Amino acid sequence: MQHTCFTNNNVKLNLENQKLKTNNRKPKMMDLSLDLTKRYTYADYLTWADDKVCELINGIIKMMSPAARPIHQDISTSLVYELKRFIKKNKGRCKVYPNIDVRLPMNGEKEDEQIYNVVRSDISVICDLSKIDDRGCLALPT
Repeated sequence: MQHTCFTNNNVKLNLENQKLKTNNRKPKMMDLSLDLTKRYTYADYLTWADDKVCELINGIIKMMSPAARPIHQDISTSLVYELKRFIKKNKGRCKVYPNIDVRLPMNGEKEDEQIYNVVRSDISVICDLSKIDDRGCLALPT
């Protein structure tokens, strides 16, 4: 199976054999290859725009499954709706987000260059709203 990620400079990376292919959407290309044995940070992750979803576990790139099947999406959508409805009915402050990046600092790190774990959950319920920012959630959703 072949996996690819795109960088913000539209360089297509073949993550299986690490050969470069360029995407012609922008005239200026940047040579870049990902070493699958290298440890990456969230700062690195932010430079990738992917057509396959990648996560970082201890700084190592992990490819996620292809797009979910329709039944999975139906169940996820229903769960998000029901969770939001329950929270609103009970006047809760929590927020429900489908498919957002969750950055998991190991020792309270907040700098992108120090975070080595980024996962994308199907559904996150976040009650500590201070953990939400424009890029997702920093720390475990609670």
